[in-house]
Amino acid sequence: MITANLGVLLAQQGRRVVLVDLDLGASNLHAFIEKEDTDRGLETFLSKHASQLEEVIMPTKIPNLFFISSRNCQTEAANLYDAQKQKIIRAIQKLEFDYVFMDLGAGSNFNMLDFFLASNQGIFICTSEPTSIENLFNFIKAVYFRIIKKTLKQREFNRATRNLDLSGNTLNQSFRIINAITKQDPGIGALLKEKLSDSHFRLVVNQLRKNDDPSLGLKIEKVCNRHFHSKFTFSGNIRYDERIHDSVLMQKNFIMKYFYTPSANDLARIAQNLYDGEMETVSKQDPDYYETH
Repeated sequence: MITANLGVLLAQQGRRVVLVDLDLGASNLHAFIEKEDTDRGLETFLSKHASQLEEVIMPTKIPNLFFISSRNCQTEAANLYDAQKQKIIRAIQKLEFDYVFMDLGAGSNFNMLDFFLASNQGIFICTSEPTSIENLFNFIKAVYFRIIKKTLKQREFNRATRNLDLSGNTLNQSFRIINAITKQDPGIGALLKEKLSDSHFRLVVNQLRKNDDPSLGLKIEKVCNRHFHSKFTFSGNIRYDERIHDSVLMQKNFIMKYFYTPSANDLARIAQNLYDGEMETVSKQDPDYYETH
C-alpha cells in the first residue's frame, strides 16, 4: 500500500516513477494501483522472452507512473538463483526513471536483503507494536551484516568474528565486529566504515493510533544512529485509518479515492520528505542540478 501510494504521489508531481513488484511468489502490488492483469512482467525477462527489462515495463492509468509485474512468476521464483537475482538487480539499476520503488516481501533471506541493498537507500516500515519494532531491528541487523559480509572477503569476516558471539539480539554487534576488524587491519576497517556510511535508510511508522507515541520514529532513529554507522532518518507517521482497509478490499488506490483524509496527508508529507532529501543530496553533489537535470 505504501509503495503504491508514494509512487502515485511522486508521479502526480511530474516525476517519472516505476514500481517493481519483487514480492516474488506473493505479488499483489498490482491491486494497489488498479493495474489490469498482464502476461508481461519479470517472468518474461527471466525466461529471456524479453531481452531488456524495459520491454516489460507497463504504463498505468496514472500519468508518469509505470509498473513491472511479477504476478506471472512461478511459485519457486521466491528462491531465485544468484545469477537470476544479479540479472534483475543489474537491470533495475540501469532503469532511467526519477524514482524506482522496489516492493519487497517479509523476511531476511539473502535474495530479499540483496534486493533491498540494490540501492544505497531503503525504507523500513513498522507499526508501534513491540513485535513489529523487534522485527524491524532484526531486519536492520540482517541488512547490516549483509553489507559487512558483502564488503569483506569470507576469510576476513571469519577471522574478525572468530572469537565473537554473534547470537542474540544485541544492537552493538556491528560495532564489535567493526572494532575487531579495525584492530586487526585498520585499512580494511576504514574501507568498511566508508562503505557503511554510504547507506541512508529511512523509517516510516505505519498505522499510528491515537494512544501511540508520535515520537516513536524519532526515538528509533536516535537508537539506530547511535548503534550503526549508516545514516537513519525518520520520514513520518501514517495515522491509522479504516478507509485504508476499505480501499484494499475494493482494490482501489487509497490516495486517488481518499485524498482528503489525514492519512493521505501523512503519505504526501512522506513523499515530499523523500523528494526534498533527494534534492538536498544531489544539489550538494552538483550545484547546477536544477538547471541540467
